Amino acid sequence: MKKIQTLLFIFVVSTFHSQTYIQNVTIVDVLNQKLIPNQTIVINKNIISEITPANKVKVTNNAKIINGEGKFLIPGMTDSHVHFFQSGGLYTRPDAIDLRKYHSYDKEINWTQNNMEDLLQRYLKSGITSVIDAGASYNFLNIKNSLANKPNLPSVYMTGPLLTTYEPDEFKSLGKNEPFKLTMSIEDAKKYVQEQLQYKPDFIKIWYIVLADGAEIETEAKKHEPIIKAIIDEAHKNNLKVAVHATERITAQIAVQNGADFLVHDIEDEIVPDDFVKLLKSKNTVLSPTLIVSNNYTKAFGQNPDYSTYELENANPEAIGSIYDLKHLAYSEDSVMIQKEKKQSNSPQMAAYMSKKSAIRTANLKKLTEGGITIAAGTDAGNIGTQHATSFIDELKAMKESGLSNWQILQSATINPSKIFNKEKTSGSVSTGKIADLVLLNSNPIEDLDNITKVDLVLKNGEVVPQNIVKTTPESLVQQQVNGYNARNIDAFLEPYSEDVELYSFPNTLLSKGKETMRKNYDAMFKRLPDLHCKIKNRIINGNFVIDKESISGMSPKIMEATAIYEIKNEKIVKVYFIQ
Repeated sequence: MKKIQTLLFIFVVSTFHSQTYIQNVTIVDVLNQKLIPNQTIVINKNIISEITPANKVKVTNNAKIINGEGKFLIPGMTDSHVHFFQSGGLYTRPDAIDLRKYHSYDKEINWTQNNMEDLLQRYLKSGITSVIDAGASYNFLNIKNSLANKPNLPSVYMTGPLLTTYEPDEFKSLGKNEPFKLTMSIEDAKKYVQEQLQYKPDFIKIWYIVLADGAEIETEAKKHEPIIKAIIDEAHKNNLKVAVHATERITAQIAVQNGADFLVHDIEDEIVPDDFVKLLKSKNTVLSPTLIVSNNYTKAFGQNPDYSTYELENANPEAIGSIYDLKHLAYSEDSVMIQKEKKQSNSPQMAAYMSKKSAIRTANLKKLTEGGITIAAGTDAGNIGTQHATSFIDELKAMKESGLSNWQILQSATINPSKIFNKEKTSGSVSTGKIADLVLLNSNPIEDLDNITKVDLVLKNGEVVPQNIVKTTPESLVQQQVNGYNARNIDAFLEPYSEDVELYSFPNTLLSKGKETMRKNYDAMFKRLPDLHCKIKNRIINGNFVIDKESISGMSPKIMEATAIYEIKNEKIVKVYFIQ
């Protein structure tokens, strides 16, 4: 009797479990590189259970219906190379530019740990349902594990500290926040792999750095080969794959010959020979090219960030805002160092150097793709200037400039990354039996890659992700418009404002009303004043009010001091009071 009752209970639960139907949608079939129109996808729990022509499906009772008419369904995307211990902001790599006297590294690490969930939500909102963190710390592995069962977050695959042949002084003695483990012997290699196991990493990462030039590179690289081999062997013994940072052909070659599974950068010191391509092919090595990250450093240090409206509106406002700090830090006691960085970054020599490196990377990407190597799109997000989530579209466009087709690029963002951890049978395409990590787009991504950013909705594990997944706060709205102001981007600047916004000279003299009036006035000012810059000297947040003490340069020979009081209602700035 009890057995019959149990079976009856299971039958009743399964019968009334709500199915989800995405009706009349065009499937973007990344496996076969074709569009399949007028399809209906049936989702049971978190699995795609059926895909059939729209007119052949009978909808069950209590079903959830999603109208896909005129829309395009792609698999959830993966950024195959990110770093959550890095914010994407100016202060995240003190080994690259040391500004710790203005913003301590402890403060930076606390920010990244406190905002990891926010960054994950931004990934998911943009259609990136999985991320691979290719270098973290023991504390971040603990955070990742604590978030593992939380709904409405992407899947996260993370390694611990990078096992490295070189460690910058700025990252030493940080305890469980240390992102590197200096590995100088075979004993160290085994020890540090074993040390990571208790934190449950998804893979092991090697930072294969060779401090040599010219003919000495190969000699130095081979000195470290026994250590590289020992790390890979120890990881594989524990069923963990190994990713390797190797930007020289010889270091990548040594790593792959010794069993590396995943190369997380393209080669940038030479055009790779045919034998190298054959080696990667024979070993089924996956490669993530990370084309944009180096140039983003140069843009940031040269004080020429060129963030799009999409990035200014969707990246974390605090992280992206810090990139503009160099403009006012240029007047600090470190002005000589900052101006030197600016001059060097904008020099013809740097432009020629970056152009050469970029040309090698893009040529290699094209050659590797044509050679049948599995390419997985990754941004190296978190590095200075490369923002989490929003930089992904720029990486895909850079791959397009390398000669890849839109189909190849979409494969690199979906099915190919699933092969890194042997999950291509359960994810990475819109296919029956696979996990329902899906993105519904308003326009065709094969016609235009920018359409990847035109997200209608996202499903993670078969559940629709809330549109308001990223929390909007009064502070984030105000910072977003400051970023738009400093970028002189009128659309990004105005986006946080209500349509009927009112600007006042404190206390009650009306200066203007309506967003269109603001557009006319500020657009003219942005075009007229190329050096316009706002520094926030102090900020007070009181409920729905944000009070900024601002220092404005580039408007006149003198720096203007002012206070702005922002009033926020319904997630928009509705009034601003200026005090001068």
